[in-house]
Amino acid sequence: MFVTVTAMSNALRHARVATFVYFILCGTAMGTWVVHIPAVEERVGVSHATLGGLLVLLGVGAFIGMQAAGRLTDRFGARVVVPATGVLCSATLALPGLSRDPWTLAGGLLAFGFCNGCLDVSMNAHAVHVEKAYGRPVMSAFHATFSVGGVLASLVGAATASAGLGPAAGMAAMGGIGIVVAVVSAGALLPAAPTAAGPDPVEVAEQAQAADRRGTSGRIRLLATLALLVMLCEGAANDWSTLHLKDIVGAPASTAAFAYGTFAAAMTIGRLLTDRLVARFGSMTILRYGAATAAAGITVVTVSVWIWAAFAGWALFGLGLSGCVPQLFSAAGHADPSAAGANVSRVAGLGYVGMLAGPAVIGWLTHLVALNHAFVLLTLLCAITAVAAGTLRSESDREREMAASGR
Repeated sequence: MFVTVTAMSNALRHARVATFVYFILCGTAMGTWVVHIPAVEERVGVSHATLGGLLVLLGVGAFIGMQAAGRLTDRFGARVVVPATGVLCSATLALPGLSRDPWTLAGGLLAFGFCNGCLDVSMNAHAVHVEKAYGRPVMSAFHATFSVGGVLASLVGAATASAGLGPAAGMAAMGGIGIVVAVVSAGALLPAAPTAAGPDPVEVAEQAQAADRRGTSGRIRLLATLALLVMLCEGAANDWSTLHLKDIVGAPASTAAFAYGTFAAAMTIGRLLTDRLVARFGSMTILRYGAATAAAGITVVTVSVWIWAAFAGWALFGLGLSGCVPQLFSAAGHADPSAAGANVSRVAGLGYVGMLAGPAVIGWLTHLVALNHAFVLLTLLCAITAVAAGTLRSESDREREMAASGR
């Protein structure tokens, strides 16, 4: 019996490590493309405007891939879909780097976006299974390692550029490594969607009745809407934080470049800490106070006239947003374990639309008001998320609230 329990514990630990690996793989693949964008643009010979239009295809492919992967994961299992999409994502990474004209770049971005979206949803669905088996929050740490993958890609990209490697060679090399990593890590994934202990038939029946009463589909739509709001804010920060420091605060270009780094670092640190906070305070509390913190942070950014105040605001914004998306993905996956992949794909898909729309929405608003005034929209979206956070209230949250009130 002891040997069996130990073997199960080891298998679960290996599955968690493998999930970390796939999150790093996904983040590294996307980061590798991002750091090679200038070189690819020069190689293909397109303008910034044309490249912007082509990048839409990356988002379209990712959205379609997310919807397809959700259903495939529920049907065939994450142990099959995650490594398969990991291999495909790594293999298609080289396509944009090999492109020599706008048409081949368009096809390469569409294919890479599709495969990256498939990997994104399938690995998140597997992360939900791992979290369920652990019986405690572990989702946020997975999302933190996605950011680590982006940092790794930037370091490798800088090294390959210094070595004189073009985008085709650099991206192909990273893709080849990714294929090996995806194949080697496959065996450690969980074969199904297990729980830490055998299911209690009575508990399962009660959960099914509760899900029917709540209306799972309506809950998923609400979670997806909140993901749209939160990820729109994140997308806006990705593209406009550096320009804010330079154009509004008047920071030198070399200093302004650290604005996004400050935001991203705060996001990563926050996600590394979030799981412990969720275990203690509950996912609803993290979403509510995280969104409120983000609202305060972007408000500081809006009114800042000093460089260090702006840095503090972007850090607070990133710290507040850091735990929001993982809680929404986790809630979607746990809403109906038999359809975890499909539910995660719906939430992730609409959230990704927000990520893509964020920069464009802020850009459109700058035709009407100054950039820092456009950020008021982000404050509003974070406030709405904080108010709507009650949708994540679970039974454990209710018990925690009753204990705190002494009832």
